[in-house]
Amino acid sequence: MIHIVFNEPDVKVLEQAIALDETLQGEIMLIRDDYAVGPLNNIYLGEGKEERKKWWTDVLAGGDYESKVQDEEVDDYKTAAELVGTMRRDPEEIIWIWAAQNKHDVSGYYWLLKYMQEFQSRVYILYLNNLPFINEKGNIFYPNWLSEIPAKEFLKAKKLSREITLSEFEVDPDEWTKICNENKGARILEGGKKLINEEYSFYDAELKKFITADWQKASKIIQQYLAKAKHTTGDAYLLWRLKVMIAQNMFDVQGKIANMKDFEVKTKS
Repeated sequence: MIHIVFNEPDVKVLEQAIALDETLQGEIMLIRDDYAVGPLNNIYLGEGKEERKKWWTDVLAGGDYESKVQDEEVDDYKTAAELVGTMRRDPEEIIWIWAAQNKHDVSGYYWLLKYMQEFQSRVYILYLNNLPFINEKGNIFYPNWLSEIPAKEFLKAKKLSREITLSEFEVDPDEWTKICNENKGARILEGGKKLINEEYSFYDAELKKFITADWQKASKIIQQYLAKAKHTTGDAYLLWRLKVMIAQNMFDVQGKIANMKDFEVKTKS
């Protein structure tokens, strides 16, 4: 059994769940890129891969996560190739794809599906779509991320495993192709597995609301946004959007515009 997740914190909690239930024993593979943002045109071809890599290089330049590009830490195509190779060598191997109801996981699922088509009947999905779980305090909640679920609750979640149907293998890649061809900058999850494309500037209007007449570090502005906004995305993307707006002379700024703790921002005097 091979488990696939789309967020690094999910790996740890799934490891804890496997320790509690040996029937879950298997390798955990992580898809690292965030396909809910950035260019998607020709994403499976050389030119599309290069366009996306260049975009991430520009987004992360001079910021907290610049080393991720420099070290080539993210290479999902290599991970997918390894996965396909393993599945071809062992006809008894199966895959469990774990996804919570968020645009990041759903976008990752769509991206991965292209590589899974030849293994139909051996690929399973565990999509935690509007399903209640019990948190550490004993309260019922609806998780947005797998990592929010206590490890012992994964034992209940495993019952949700189901084979990805032939129909899904026909319809979902077409839906992803449509999204990729629109080639906009951000994906929003409307419900179920329905993604809506938005412009790169989608988060700007809400982000601006957290910038006040008082000096605040960029890190504080981004933290407030992530804690309070309805639609959120990665802090690296928000830092990039903040830098874009600063470059457009929309705010006053002091300090070196690099890592999010290095500079402060306020509304125009």
